[in-house]
This record gives sequence, C-alpha cells and structure tokens, in this order.
Amino acid sequence: MTPRRIQKKDEAAPGRAVRVLGAGDSRAVSPTWGELMRDLADSIESMEQLATVWRVMVLDRDPQADVRDLPGIAVRWADCRFAFWNCVTLTEPGTTAGLLKQRLNEVAEIMRSKKCPGFLWVFEDLLDDEARAGLGDAAERAGLVHAFPGTGMAGNLLPLPEPAHPDLTFVRVTTDEQLRAFADINSRAYGFPLEDGRDGLGRSSIWKSQVHAYLGVRADGTPVTCAATVEADGRLFVLLVATDPAWERRGYGEAVTRKALYEGGRATGLTRATLHATAAGAPVYPRIGFEANSPMHFFALAEA
Repeated sequence: MTPRRIQKKDEAAPGRAVRVLGAGDSRAVSPTWGELMRDLADSIESMEQLATVWRVMVLDRDPQADVRDLPGIAVRWADCRFAFWNCVTLTEPGTTAGLLKQRLNEVAEIMRSKKCPGFLWVFEDLLDDEARAGLGDAAERAGLVHAFPGTGMAGNLLPLPEPAHPDLTFVRVTTDEQLRAFADINSRAYGFPLEDGRDGLGRSSIWKSQVHAYLGVRADGTPVTCAATVEADGRLFVLLVATDPAWERRGYGEAVTRKALYEGGRATGLTRATLHATAAGAPVYPRIGFEANSPMHFFALAEA
C-alpha cells in the first residue's frame, strides 16, 4: 500500500569517495572500518532511531508483534492496517551488492509471510557504491517495488522558543477522541482509509501519556494538523507529522512540529532531535534547524 499523497544532500559521504593521496597520485584508498563508521555516524543514528522507536510503537500496538533483530535486518511488524507500523529495515553499514541481494530476498520473504502490507526502509548511505547503484534492479529482482523516497534528518536544535500560530491552539493528545483525530489527520494526509490510522493508534496505551502528541486546532474547534515527539536513546524523535489536505500551505505543520519539539524538549531536557522526512515534508524541517543526513527509500511488495 503506497500513500497516494507522497510524491515520487548531500554529496556522497567521504568514506565512499575515491581519495587522492597527492598531486599526480590517483591511487584509490579504501576507508578503514573506523573511518567508515565516522563518515556514516549520522546515517547509522538515523537507522538506529527507526529501529528503537518502531520497537516501542509496534509493541504498543500489539505486544505479540513480530519484533526481531536478525543479521542485517530489523523487523518491526505489527501486521495491522496502518502500513507505517509494518516495517523492515536493513542495518549493516557498508553493505555490498552481493549482501544486498541476499538481504532483499530475505526481506521479501518476511513481507510475503504477513497478512497486512508494509514497507522496507533502506538508508542509502549504508550501502557501498556498487550496492547503491544497483539497488533498484536488486529490489525488482527480489519482488519489491519502490514506493516513495525520504530523508533522514537530525539536529542539535533544542531548546526552541515556545511556538505560536495565529490560526491555531495547540492541544496535547490525552483522550481517545483526540487520538482518533490525530489518526484521522494522518490517514487523510497520506491517503489511507480512516480505519487504517485508527487501527494503528486507536488501541495505544502510550500515545496519551508517554508520547508528546499535539493537535493544531482552529478557532471553530476543528483539528487540522498534528505532530508528535518521543524520547529515544537520548534524543527526541519526531513522528507522524501531518496536515489535513484541506488546510495545507498555511504553516500549520511547521507550527505543530515546533510545539511537539518544544514540549518534548522541556519535559526531557534533551537537545538533539531526529526524524525521517517525506519528500513533501522535507523543505519544512531545515527551517526548524534539522539537517539532512541519509537519503532513504521505501519499498513495498510488488503486486502479484
């Protein structure tokens, strides 16, 4: 299932580039493992934040969910109607073309075993040059189709000033009704049926307490935008930012994201934040202080 509203930095990381030793000397030097890790630190952080946060979210949705850390693969699969809670990601830095082929076949088999559709998340910078160049073809051969792109982002940006927007009042999600409104805004924004979003969030035991989830509400009482932050390994992770399509291009998404960051930072004292942006949302976050690190790709199973 592909969100129909999502449309189909960065130079190459230094650890992947050919490095010249001196004038007239064009010998390529492979980076050491330590150099590779330093070069990819932000991309590894982005992948690990996904694995950490999705573990919590998926087990919140279903304590018996498929949450496993396999060699090179993290499975975070609630097998629910909300496709974002059905997730697999690749975890090995420096993945070669041969290893990528093996991992994609393994992922496809995992995804085929599930009742509900979901996504494979691939952090491009964790692949070596050859694997990155052949990702599309390798995915196709494994029975996967590219769904949409994304970007990992992070920043040492907190604390932020308390946000305000002339059209909005910010309301923290603490009731079932407010959580349903949060789910419905996401469903409308990403093109899911309303029941899909409600299936993902409606049973939650943490979204009304541990997650700093906020609605932006207009003067007539209509919730039109939403965002959330949650603490993860010493960072605030931003998730499920969405604006009702009828109310886009008014600065609502940025305002409610700033509110979720402000309140999350105030509650936790954290200063670093991370997120995964869609193509539609990516231009907003640098205005808040985020910097892009790793290009991302989302893959779904090809239809039989």
